[in-house]
Amino acid sequence: MNTDEVAELIESGIENCQATVERARGEHDDDHLRATVVSPAFEGLPLVQQHELVYDALGEHMTTDIHALELKTYTPEEAES
Repeated sequence: MNTDEVAELIESGIENCQATVERARGEHDDDHLRATVVSPAFEGLPLVQQHELVYDALGEHMTTDIHALELKTYTPEEAES
């Protein structure tokens, strides 16, 4: 699964979302990824619930195609600052 496919899954699963996904630096496996996700859907949610929204958007790919995901989530206001 390439980084564009992962970003598309996240963006299609979370309303008004922008996702940037890249390979984690220093990792030799193609299944170690780093994602930055910005969405107003995160407003008022604790970090754990924000990350759960991303994991839900990725569904079974988190257990079959993606071994590790370094995840940063922001509301649009947080991303601007």
